[in-house]
Amino acid sequence: MIATTVVPVRRRRGISVPIETERGTFAMRLVILTESFLFIALFASYFMLASNKERWRIEELPKLNFAIPMLFVLIVSSLVLHWGELQVKNRRYAAARIALALTILIGLGFLTLQAFEYSAHWEHLTPYTDSYGSIFYTITTFHAAHLIVGLLILAYVLVLPRYAPALESPYRPFHVAAMYWHFVDVIWIVVVAILYIGPHL
Repeated sequence: MIATTVVPVRRRRGISVPIETERGTFAMRLVILTESFLFIALFASYFMLASNKERWRIEELPKLNFAIPMLFVLIVSSLVLHWGELQVKNRRYAAARIALALTILIGLGFLTLQAFEYSAHWEHLTPYTDSYGSIFYTITTFHAAHLIVGLLILAYVLVLPRYAPALESPYRPFHVAAMYWHFVDVIWIVVVAILYIGPHL
């Protein structure tokens, strides 16, 4: 049995209906768990392909001049979003929306940096170069797709005109969106460690 917090919601006709305030959080945990296994499978494929040295040729080590700044950008975005979540708890909703907007802008900055990185890498590494190039673009593109989904979730929370009347605040949707965004950020830390720093070691 999963423990959930029940809060009464008053309708216009005065009828109170209980709702589960943890339902969205639990659902997002399941989403994150599912996506984690997908990334684990991708990382396992990376190491399996690396074991075949005949097809695994890294003619030029992955450059860190984009990966490290991109890592820094996502860490900053998580800090900004966490600050915004604290503002929601303190009922400073305008500041929380500003934090959401800033996080979205920072996320778009990450995608811009990744586009420049792809452009730089494409000169010596493509998905057709070897197995390393194939799995490199598969994992990084898969992560970028998740980041775009995260941006859409944040944008949805940003434009919500009103929130659950029982909570009288946007904390629940904000918290659920933040959970997904922090997950995407953690995955990028692992990507940088394995795909970028790992070959240098």
